[in-house]
Amino acid sequence: MMKNRDLYLNQLREFKDKPLIKVITGIRRCGKSSLLSLYKEDLIKSGAKADQIIFINFEAMEFDELQTYKELYAFIKAKIATVTEKTYLLLDEVQEVTGWEKAINSFLVDSNVDIYITGSNAYLLSSELSTHLSGRYVEIKMQPLSFKEYLYFIEDYQPSDIASLFQEYLQYGGLPTIVELKDHPSTIGPFLTGVYNTVLLKDVVQRNNVRDAALLESVLKFVAANIGSTISTKKISDYLTSAGRKTTSETIDNYLKMLENAFIIYRASRFDLKGKLFLKTLEKYYIVDTGIRNQLTGLRNTDYGHMLESIVYFELLRRGYDVSVGKIGSLEVDFVATKSDKKTYYQVSATIMNEETRLRELRPLQAIPDYYEKVVLTMDQSIYEDFEGIRSMNIIDFLLSD
Repeated sequence: MMKNRDLYLNQLREFKDKPLIKVITGIRRCGKSSLLSLYKEDLIKSGAKADQIIFINFEAMEFDELQTYKELYAFIKAKIATVTEKTYLLLDEVQEVTGWEKAINSFLVDSNVDIYITGSNAYLLSSELSTHLSGRYVEIKMQPLSFKEYLYFIEDYQPSDIASLFQEYLQYGGLPTIVELKDHPSTIGPFLTGVYNTVLLKDVVQRNNVRDAALLESVLKFVAANIGSTISTKKISDYLTSAGRKTTSETIDNYLKMLENAFIIYRASRFDLKGKLFLKTLEKYYIVDTGIRNQLTGLRNTDYGHMLESIVYFELLRRGYDVSVGKIGSLEVDFVATKSDKKTYYQVSATIMNEETRLRELRPLQAIPDYYEKVVLTMDQSIYEDFEGIRSMNIIDFLLSD
């Protein structure tokens, strides 16, 4: 029995039968194929007949002969011809087919179809696609399980287990398969390494013809070890050069973009709250899954505060916010979360029980001159709800809130 991912299913339902291609993107193994299968069941429940649904997984042997857009077009065309009602096209990992967007585009134009595609690489939405489908697609950005989803996948837990389950979630991450493996912890490391190697090889090295895969991996490991710290390409290239790997800022910059396009790292730009502009330097990077991150760097050298920051960053993205890092003078606000006309400032810290830490963490929020909501998120079970108008909230409570 597959578990629902309502956050994403609801988005698909919302766009059903709209003349837009629904593009589901996200790192491998975050649940895109399962989402398509769930949606297929959903379509049947809402009255679609089996022959109205064409489901193709391009990584399955069965569809191995569909290598080019012409073969894809002919295959689908033949199936559509036998159906009088609307046909639903569910195409999983469509980037495996050369020139696929040409076939998809022609169905969008001249057939009675509703199209859903998934891909593990942002090149799916790169120039060719955008040209072919100018403005006629909507992207549904999928991520590994949120902590709330993680608990829903586990099912039989007591409220008293939540704190230890959260530590587990921090350690192993939120890829859906983890839930099935957690009774056999020795299998988790190899699974995560496998995912990460596949992403690196298929979605980065092969897709970009990377010549120096070892250097690419060093860049990713550097990012993994420095999540939540401001990073410049120069900082990375200096570090690698000192470790005996000659490289340039430009190469590093390209590699970072490739890793971003494979949805393994995410970049948060810095925003100057006084000058009201985005700064071009010193961004922060986060790795999409804490499990993969820990597999890359080991748990020993883990900054707990930065791990928590990473979890909060992705939760804000899931909730539909644009997230940047705020700079106010020499101070830094962890996150500026914006959605249409709503804005909230967040500071994340493992604890603010110590007065010195509390003053340090509150100072940037106190320095912001506007009246938008300001929140400090910690692991404290605190009686304080509020510091001079700054809300205090426990991170687990925040993750489980609506």
